[in-house]
Amino acid sequence: MDKSKREFCKKYFLQQVVDIAVGFQAGVRAAKEKEDFESFFDSYESSYSLTLAYPDEILLDTARKLGVETEGREKIEIVKELLKKKGGYDYR
Repeated sequence: MDKSKREFCKKYFLQQVVDIAVGFQAGVRAAKEKEDFESFFDSYESSYSLTLAYPDEILLDTARKLGVETEGREKIEIVKELLKKKGGYDYR
């Protein structure tokens, strides 16, 4: 094997290792962010600012306008779906 092919293989392999490491870190970060988002809704106390302090009429009107089913659901479920639907999960 000539030297240029050997250099190409070394650089390609190194780049693949770097890409794998970066991809793994991004996956871990995304999983942590999803876990944080989900844990925000573990209880009414942890999601107080969106569930208990937010006026029911405004919340339900907003949910209906966005096509979120409200009948027979707890407020915390409605808020969680609203955030997912409007991209609130993207701003975590």
